[in-house]
Amino acid sequence: MSAPVQEVRASQPVPFAELAPAASSRPQVRAVSLAQALRHNARRFPDRDAVVHGETRISWAQLDRMVDDLGAELQAGGIGRGDVVLVHSPNHIELIQVMYATWRIGAVFAPTNFRLTAGEAAGLADLCRPKALICHVDYADHAAAVGAEVDLTAGTWWIGAGEGQERAIAGIPAGGEPTVPDLLPGDHAWYFFTSGTSGRPKAAVLTHDQMGFVLTNHLCDLMPGTTEEDAHLVVAPLSHGAGIHHAAQVARAAKTVLPTSSSMDTDELWSLVERERVTNMFTVPTILKTLAEAPEATRYDHSSLRYVIYAGAPMYTADRDHARAVLGEVLVQYYGLGEVTGNITVLPPHLHGRPSPEGVEFGTCGYPRTGMEISIRAEDGTEVATREQGEICVAGPAVFAGYLNNDTANAEAFRDGWFRTGDLGMLDEEGFLYVTGRASDMFISGGSNIYPREIEEKLLKHPAVGECAVLGLPDPKWGEVGVAVCVPKAGAQVDEAELRAFLEPLMARYKMPKTFVFWETMPKSGYGKIVKRTIRETLLGQDGAV
Repeated sequence: MSAPVQEVRASQPVPFAELAPAASSRPQVRAVSLAQALRHNARRFPDRDAVVHGETRISWAQLDRMVDDLGAELQAGGIGRGDVVLVHSPNHIELIQVMYATWRIGAVFAPTNFRLTAGEAAGLADLCRPKALICHVDYADHAAAVGAEVDLTAGTWWIGAGEGQERAIAGIPAGGEPTVPDLLPGDHAWYFFTSGTSGRPKAAVLTHDQMGFVLTNHLCDLMPGTTEEDAHLVVAPLSHGAGIHHAAQVARAAKTVLPTSSSMDTDELWSLVERERVTNMFTVPTILKTLAEAPEATRYDHSSLRYVIYAGAPMYTADRDHARAVLGEVLVQYYGLGEVTGNITVLPPHLHGRPSPEGVEFGTCGYPRTGMEISIRAEDGTEVATREQGEICVAGPAVFAGYLNNDTANAEAFRDGWFRTGDLGMLDEEGFLYVTGRASDMFISGGSNIYPREIEEKLLKHPAVGECAVLGLPDPKWGEVGVAVCVPKAGAQVDEAELRAFLEPLMARYKMPKTFVFWETMPKSGYGKIVKRTIRETLLGQDGAV
């Protein structure tokens, strides 16, 4: 006879720990590899296009075979489950191959922004301690810098190299059969490089199971109804948000279209939309603005587009309305950070005309994503009332597993189980979020996060610079651009050209301030700190111009 069921009274709740099975009796569960979707596609749609690049068309069966070949080669070279593979490359078919081969063998995909300097790439290698580097042939200096920083016990492979070059991805042996390991919840899949207010790099740990939720959420909230009949156009680096978007396309066997131009060629992009019947793309406001204002936007047929997804920075209302007028009601906005893999809010096409509540000057970035929760918190951690400003905090399965080997950053990023974004905002009565500012000095230019202190530290290494302050100011094209205010040391002279030349080898071009301003003194607080608020007001002036 079965044991009687214990009655649980609402007035006397039983602690969860007593209702849940003991830890020793809980069944062990597995995590599903992000590479498994590719295997499914190869079985269900072997002959359909997986990737298109110029005249090259690769089917799902071919891509799956390429991933197996590379996975076997990496394992033969000593790469196994949990080992880190640092990847430095612009968008390329072989970059997609590397991504899925790394996941198939249980290794960790750690892609850098290819625009970083060799020294910056080496700094990321020091952070994540890779066992191997996979680098594009055009960036041999980066490979040398990484090799000098860490011991790459499994060596370096090359993207974009000819078949005759040693360790070229294109020349690996065919017919490899990698050993596919069992994965567990929490196994690392992707190190998403980001930074904090200090400018020091951090690696947000994305796991296979967390990413499984993220991809499901992308398909549910950003581009519902995506199937193997869809196609997406890549217009941003696959090393970051566009790579997450691409993985969601693979989850539904949608075709990926890679442009051949290394720079933004609006004629090529719009011609590809027409030729390949592109249904969705992921971009940032500056790219969306450029695409919508290009004359080709009205010359080519873009009626296939269903979702043009943008994120990474605010978009001016005029630019957004122009894009809607040109492209139709296809815009999808989301707000998120790398640490939450973009999964905080969504503003679908039919809500892009939603007016802000009375007295609210900011447009909304949408409502909480499925399965996620947003809380606006005061400095002491208490939740604030509706329409009150505070720090945007978030909880849910999309939140990352923490920063790699950085207990200090983890302690600062989490409080009472909430991830603290560092951004300021408020919620209205219907739960729509309005981002009102940033708790830090970080600004966003062209969709890229810029951290002033990193630039300031480098500027202060110049022998003629006594004090400096870097901040972001509004710009109609890039959203924000950097302005560096410098005070020369007594008796020293320096000009903009000299500082630009000094900074060029030290940082990526997108971090370079657009304008350098030279003052005799800096505004200071009573505690002797530079007051950036006063600097900003002075630079903007009465007419809002520098």
